Amino acid sequence: MDSVPREWVVLVGDVSWCMVSVGGLGFYWIPGSVLATHPLVLTALSSLNCDILSEASVNVVSELIHYTASGSSGGVSVQMPLIQVIVPQVMSLQAQLRDSSKDDEDVKAIARLFADMGDSYVELIATGSNEAMMIVNALLEVASLPEFDIASMTFNFWHNLQVILTKRNFDISFGDEASIEAERNRRLQVFRQSYESLVSLVSSRVQYPDDYQNLSYEDLKEFKQTRYAVADVLTDAASVLGGDTTLQILYMKLVEAVSSCRNEQSEWRPAEAALFCIRAISNYVSVGEANVMPQVMDLLSKLPHQPQLLQTVCLIVGAYSKWLDAAPSGFSKLPLVIDILMSGMRTSEDSAAAAALAFRHICDDCRKKLCAYCKQLFHIYYTAVNGEGSFKGSAEDSLHLVEALSMVITELPPEPAKDALEELCSSVVTPLQEVINQGPEVLEKKHARELTVYIDRFAYIFRYVNHPGAVADAVHRLWPIFKAIFDLRAWDMRTMESLCRACKYAVRTSGRFMGITIGAMLEEIQGLYQQHHQPCFLYLSSEVIKIFGSDPSCASYLKNMIEALFKHTTCLLTSIKEFTRRPDIGDDCFLLASRCIRYCPQLFIPSSIFPALVDCAMIGITVQHREASNSILTFLSDIFDLAKSSKGEQFLSIRDSVIIPRGATITRILVAALTGALPSSRLETVAYALLALTRAYGMQALEWAKESVSLIPLAAVKEVERIRFLQALSDAASGADVNVLMIPVEELSDVCRRNRTVQEIVQGALKPLELNLVPVP
Repeated sequence: MDSVPREWVVLVGDVSWCMVSVGGLGFYWIPGSVLATHPLVLTALSSLNCDILSEASVNVVSELIHYTASGSSGGVSVQMPLIQVIVPQVMSLQAQLRDSSKDDEDVKAIARLFADMGDSYVELIATGSNEAMMIVNALLEVASLPEFDIASMTFNFWHNLQVILTKRNFDISFGDEASIEAERNRRLQVFRQSYESLVSLVSSRVQYPDDYQNLSYEDLKEFKQTRYAVADVLTDAASVLGGDTTLQILYMKLVEAVSSCRNEQSEWRPAEAALFCIRAISNYVSVGEANVMPQVMDLLSKLPHQPQLLQTVCLIVGAYSKWLDAAPSGFSKLPLVIDILMSGMRTSEDSAAAAALAFRHICDDCRKKLCAYCKQLFHIYYTAVNGEGSFKGSAEDSLHLVEALSMVITELPPEPAKDALEELCSSVVTPLQEVINQGPEVLEKKHARELTVYIDRFAYIFRYVNHPGAVADAVHRLWPIFKAIFDLRAWDMRTMESLCRACKYAVRTSGRFMGITIGAMLEEIQGLYQQHHQPCFLYLSSEVIKIFGSDPSCASYLKNMIEALFKHTTCLLTSIKEFTRRPDIGDDCFLLASRCIRYCPQLFIPSSIFPALVDCAMIGITVQHREASNSILTFLSDIFDLAKSSKGEQFLSIRDSVIIPRGATITRILVAALTGALPSSRLETVAYALLALTRAYGMQALEWAKESVSLIPLAAVKEVERIRFLQALSDAASGADVNVLMIPVEELSDVCRRNRTVQEIVQGALKPLELNLVPVP
């Protein structure tokens, strides 16, 4: 920096000198035609060719490039004279990218200028002119440099260029649709070779390093990030070239790599890199591709079972599951790839996880064709999951296999599906039955994980086997097992969450086929909730209300259930301290309450528990737990919006008898929440509840709001801000658009939160925790 002329040191990193003040009237930007001949600009550009590259000159030229493309400078059309001076000067540096006498920092600085040009002038480059292609070739040269942090400087350019080349809303200046399409195709053709070269250049960068086994955690993380970045570039290239063409380029690299990969001790890394790249473009390869993919699948079976390589092989099988289903020769390759997946399940934890996921994808996409192979699929399942083989995957990985088999069972006719479901459930329930047979003491002492590993499989079965009657029958047979676990492990949150999740999916899939089992299930959780207060009992009840809420035959036990659950919850949540200590209960309780308003208002609103639950909601509005607070506010909004529901209209008088005596207090708490009692991120939810209250009660709600706002001292909120806020509520009462009304609401919120002192004054005046509750008769 010592050699930099003093008169332009000020240029470094700043183009503010391009702004000129005019008689105190403001600023204007110097046109490109003036800057192109400006001595400071010429000095900066000429300094690029000094023997010792100046960091200052690179910074200034970089800023000039960004300046010429910025909207505030008038853009490239206004700055074209300056661009025409900058580009040749930067292009003259291209030879230095290959100059071995240059150190890495100099090469990095030059590469940065080319990347800046690419990013800033991408719209111009996309025209595909001869001059533009010179810049593209220079950027390809940067992308070929061995240092990834330098080569990757160009990645953003390749992405942005791809977006321009492939977008549908092309420049309308080209005239009619046919002309636009012709121009798009011309440009794609112009850049075709560049993207083909790019694919070849970047694909080698994903290869595992020689010392991959000794990489630190941070180095391994950096390597993975490099692979993700290259994968993004490959998808950009596939968008321009088409997936099938990109696949052809990568396949040639795979063939070359496989020739030197014959056993686990040989060089497997180039083959793994090529397969990683082929997997990256899987979404762009046509499902009917018939030339390359069959050969890729054949090559997979010839590769050694080196763990990292096998993991990638399994992942590529899963990525091309749609091809296996749709391509003419795809399904014929299935026995071959299943053998590969079985090897993956036995080799390492990572390869087992990849194989299980791939198996799930295959069963999802090929489910109709696999219906004829259920026996073989069960064999795979037993081998992997039931310990008949040496499955290296985790319990979570095994769930992919359960899901896979369940999706195939869904495609079977009813009777075969029922038999297959029974067999699948039998394989899962056996270890649970064995534990239960050992007596209550053994079941109680088991670690939760020893139970949930099987219960979670039931959740997946009930979720993905879409045969309602068969699932309902299965649940009925399994209920004694489930009840035993409910009775003896109700204290164990982890086990209860797993079991309630399984029951939730059973209810969701079976619906009204559940019959008498649902009554037994509700009776169980109703009793256990009063002893153990598990939130999951509430969310299971929510699912039941959704399915059975409108069923008259279920009305009696549903009414008893919700009254019992809500009564006990209101006894638990008697203060904001209790809400803070048990936010999950608050969250699930008011989610259930909203479900009741939506699906069975006839059971809920006339009940004796409704007023008590409104009082409970008032206590908890300002709880800081996000989900609990949102559930409470949504519940109140649902009450205020009851008139919107055809089912709820008949209960408006009951609602009003509960809300009107509490209206002033509810409004005060909502205004307090709006002005600082809750974080500003909840503003929209709070505002909606307040506006819904105002729409429901009109001028009466407006009076409540005036009372609340009048409590805030004028030192905190000016009169004009109060008026605007109240006018917004008045407009809401008249039916105005809620979105328009948010501006004065947000203004009041911001004013009351402007500093800590003001916020304390406002909250001290509104006292959101003082409820003045109306006694419940």
